Amino acid sequence: MQEKRAHCVCGGGPVRETEKMNYSYQRQVVLETLRALKQHVTAQQLYQAARKNCPRLSLGTVYRNLNTLVEIGQAGRVCVPGEADRYDWDPHPHQHFYCRACKSTRNLELPTAGLEAELAACPGVRVEGYHLIVTGLCEHCLEQG
Repeated sequence: MQEKRAHCVCGGGPVRETEKMNYSYQRQVVLETLRALKQHVTAQQLYQAARKNCPRLSLGTVYRNLNTLVEIGQAGRVCVPGEADRYDWDPHPHQHFYCRACKSTRNLELPTAGLEAELAACPGVRVEGYHLIVTGLCEHCLEQG
């Protein structure tokens, strides 16, 4: 694979790029920050955290890199109706719970065999994937009353 060189705008000198997937220091900062947070964060929240390591990082760059990371399967996107998209550090298939009171999102491990069988049996369509977001109140908000 042919190697190219580019200059990192966040410091640290030149970075390596390849023809298959251009290496980007900023993309690496975004991915590492997302994985370190281990939360379902908005682009704005990730931007605030990532700027600690890359002060010249722009919000637009965060959005572009998050979209790229989702497209290449390195991150997940959680779409909550009426809210900003959240980004998931774990790209493996799983479901989510969204608390309507505190607006937090967390992983929800559910057995999916029955659901997948029901989806496969839907007439007139070929299901290729699904995203399940369960909404309600989290344990903390239930305790708050």
